[in-house]
Amino acid sequence: MTDNKQIALAITGASGAPYAKRLLEILLQSGITVHLMISAAGRIVLADELDWKLPARAGDVQTLLSEQFQCQPEQLKVYGEQQWSAPLASGSHRVPTMIVCPCTMGTLSAIACGQSDNLINRAADVMLKENRKLILVPREAPFSAIHLENMLKLARLGVCILPPSPGFYFRPGSLQEVVDFVVARILDQTGIEHSLMPRWGE
Repeated sequence: MTDNKQIALAITGASGAPYAKRLLEILLQSGITVHLMISAAGRIVLADELDWKLPARAGDVQTLLSEQFQCQPEQLKVYGEQQWSAPLASGSHRVPTMIVCPCTMGTLSAIACGQSDNLINRAADVMLKENRKLILVPREAPFSAIHLENMLKLARLGVCILPPSPGFYFRPGSLQEVVDFVVARILDQTGIEHSLMPRWGE
């Protein structure tokens, strides 16, 4: 049995930290319990792009972000990159959906090859073997043939490949609106209701 009020979110070292921050914010505001994993490279990008200098210990990150987003402590669970005791390392956990945002090409490749050398890759591997929802937000340009082949392999396994490609038909007036466009597309794939932007035709 899965629990639709829980989501796993992994942040890796591709550019796109504002997407991850906004996504985390909306998930917590929606009452979702977030199981958060941040890679070592992801920490560097968060510091570079958002000036987020996170503590080394997962527990301290959990406390800091819970205070920043004003959520209940039990609503945000943060795990270390090598924390193999985390529930997400096992298929018996109840989390139905995992999002990797942003997703590096290295992470995408590891998932495509079943290389479970850290908790993020293992958690994604679990989602695949348990036939659960896996959403990857790859940020790279241009894509090489290797990147495209890995994406195709995963897409054929049912993985949602969602590059952060914003539309401009709604005439965004700020960078925040561009970020919200992408986050809205991610949330649509999870089935979570949101009002980040009007839908086409509405």
